Amino acid sequence: MASTVLNTAQLEMLKMMAKVTQPEVLNELKQVVSDFFAHKAQEEINRMWEIGELNENKIARFKHLHERTSYK
Repeated sequence: MASTVLNTAQLEMLKMMAKVTQPEVLNELKQVVSDFFAHKAQEEINRMWEIGELNENKIARFKHLHERTSYK
């Protein structure tokens, strides 16, 4: 059986999660983490927009983007 090596952030999260005993607290914590990553994604989108890496034309092309995996 292969062992998994956890990084520092994962170990810290496990330590914090050990204190979560109620489903309501878990749900609230999941929302906070989700909000954190949504905020980080928005910051990156804003950065890409400011440097010209993202623009209206690229966004318009996303509407026609098909990246499905072929299972033939």
